[in-house]
Amino acid sequence: MQINEKFYSLSKEKQQMIINAGLECFGKYGYQKANTEKIALKAGISKALLFHYFINKKNFYLFLCDFCKEVSANLLDVDEMMKITDFFELVDFSMQTKWMIMTKYPYMTNFALNAFYSQKEKTTSDVNKYIQTELNSSFDIYFRNIDFSKFKENADPKFIYQMLVMLSEGYLSEKQRTNTPIIFDEAAEELKKWQDILKQASYKEEYL
Repeated sequence: MQINEKFYSLSKEKQQMIINAGLECFGKYGYQKANTEKIALKAGISKALLFHYFINKKNFYLFLCDFCKEVSANLLDVDEMMKITDFFELVDFSMQTKWMIMTKYPYMTNFALNAFYSQKEKTTSDVNKYIQTELNSSFDIYFRNIDFSKFKENADPKFIYQMLVMLSEGYLSEKQRTNTPIIFDEAAEELKKWQDILKQASYKEEYL
């Protein structure tokens, strides 16, 4: 990914305007349908200047993916998370943190949803490869201290994780579609129901 260093010489306020414009438009329309002229207009700059900073649409999109990852990492208590050895306890911890992040950064919610589902839309091979790599690497990093011996032999922990991600994304997407506010306690209760079902299906009897 190529980014013109001059972007970082802008004021923090101007950088944030450009970032928010991208998150909002990509989040609302998806990668393919997002119009870079509209993004530039919302950001208060020209399309030529947007491309001067980010080279092209794809680079700007990947920059925003990295921005979301960085914000999430900064708000996640990694030290506390690394103490957890049970798979479903860690999922609960990370999902609740994710919902809090999405509540704090509303444009990031739609952007993350569209980024995830873009894999189904054949956005571009580079973007799809980036997102899939991020999903796999995040699992390998954050779940490295988990005791996977609790799982049945035919249960794939990574598949279970992806199912929970899709369920939570779908829940958030439906809330947004119906313009219903996300209530943290309600969301946590829903997550617990999904976890219990998948835990019963994937854990060995002695760990239930």
